[in-house]
Amino acid sequence: MTRSKKFYAVVRGRRPGIYTQWFGPDGAQVQVAGFPNARYKGFPSRCEAEAFMKNGGVVPASAQRKGKTAAPQDPPAPANGPRVEVYTDGGALGNPGPGGWAAVILDADPPTEISGGFRLTTNNRMELTAAIMALRHFKTPTAVRLHTDSRYLVDGISKGWARRWRDRGWMRNSREPALNADLWAALLDLCRVHDVHFVWVPGHAGVAYNERCDQLVREMSARAELPPDKGYEETPAK
Repeated sequence: MTRSKKFYAVVRGRRPGIYTQWFGPDGAQVQVAGFPNARYKGFPSRCEAEAFMKNGGVVPASAQRKGKTAAPQDPPAPANGPRVEVYTDGGALGNPGPGGWAAVILDADPPTEISGGFRLTTNNRMELTAAIMALRHFKTPTAVRLHTDSRYLVDGISKGWARRWRDRGWMRNSREPALNADLWAALLDLCRVHDVHFVWVPGHAGVAYNERCDQLVREMSARAELPPDKGYEETPAK
C-alpha cells in the first residue's frame, strides 16, 4: 500500500522549508512553481522530510534501498474545484514527415485554438508538443484536465515513465536512450507548475474537440514552408 504524502520539503524555492499542504497560499506549490531548478519532495512523515532537507535535497542511501527515489517529487495531488478542459492532438504525415500539433482550450467562449507544424517530425513529438504548447498558454499555475488520444503521452506521465527516464539521465535502460527527451523534460517542468490530469480519449470516435484538433493538425501538416523541428532533425538518435 502506498503511503500518502503529507509533508513537502522545499530545499530550493522561494521560501525553503517543510509544508503540510501542496496547494493554497500557504502550500509548497507557490514556493516552487516557476522557480528555476526548484528542488522539493513529498513524504509521508515529517522526519523523512527533515532528513531530506538536512541532506540538501538528497534522499539518504538507506531510504533509497527501501525503494524511494532520490529525485524531486512532482506535484502529487489534484486541486479541488473546477479544472480548465483542454484537448490536444498531434501527428506527422508518413511518420516521420511533415507534422502538426493543435490544442483547443475551453477557457473562453468561443474556446481558444492554437496550432503549429514542422517540416519533418514524428507523431509522438507532435502529441507531446501539443500538450506543452497548451500548458504554456496558462501564465499562472492552473488546474487542467488535458484530453488526448495518445497513449504514449498519457502513460508517459501517469505511469511515471518520463520521470524514470529523467532520473536515469534520459535512458530507457542501460543501453537505450529515451526518445524525445527534450520534449519530455519540458512537459515535466510544466507539470510542476500546473496541476495537470491527463485523460485518454479514443481518436476518431466523434469527440467534438478531439475531432477539431485532428482537423487543425491535418491543416498544419499540409502547409508549405514549415519550420524545422530542431529537436528531431539535430538529434542523432530518433
